[in-house]
This record gives sequence, C-alpha cells and structure tokens, in this order.
Amino acid sequence: MSSSPAEIVRSAQARSFMEGEELCREYLREKRMWFGTSTLQPGERGDIDPGHDSSVEVFYCASGHVLMHDGERDYELRPGDAVVVPEGLPHALSNIGDETAVLVWAGAPGEGQQNAG
Repeated sequence: MSSSPAEIVRSAQARSFMEGEELCREYLREKRMWFGTSTLQPGERGDIDPGHDSSVEVFYCASGHVLMHDGERDYELRPGDAVVVPEGLPHALSNIGDETAVLVWAGAPGEGQQNAG
C-alpha cells in the first residue's frame, strides 16, 4: 500500500496547449499514464494525433457532440460515450454540435514524462 498522499492538481496548474483549434489541458503525464481534457467550440477541429506506439488512449465525452476520425472511420460521441484508441492509431477530434464539447482523456502506459503540474 502506498504511503504517499493524494495530490490535487488545480486547473491553473495543468499544462495548457493547443492542437489545432483544440484546447488541451494536461493534468498528469508520467511513466504509468497521462490524463487531461480537450475543449472544442462548435465547428472546431483538433490536429491529427499520430497515435501512441505502445499506449492505449481512452476519450470520454463529458459534454457536446464530437466526431473522432481515424483516417478511415468516424466515431460519433455524445455525453456519456467513450472511445478506446488502440496503440498507434492516428486520430483527430471535431466538434459537430451546437455547444462547447469537453472530452476527458487518459492513456497508459505513459511515455516517461513527469507530472505537468
């Protein structure tokens, strides 16, 4: 059992960056996993993520209406839906709805970087 305490990462501590029109906030990135959110306004599209060679990534749609593209297929997500992206699969997000879309994402195993906070 771990003797380390839990750690709060405040929104202001998250590493913010843009992938195209997609606002990303990364709360955690370490060797075991990464975790963050993506926000897209109506009509916005994120850049193509080339995928992760040895990691699986999960996207959970918290709000909005989103289309994830993998180059060949489209995956439509509404609140409460999730999509599992296998190792190495390129993907991009587009907000196809009328409201702000927020997706929560996590991947594992991580890619060896330290906590973004």
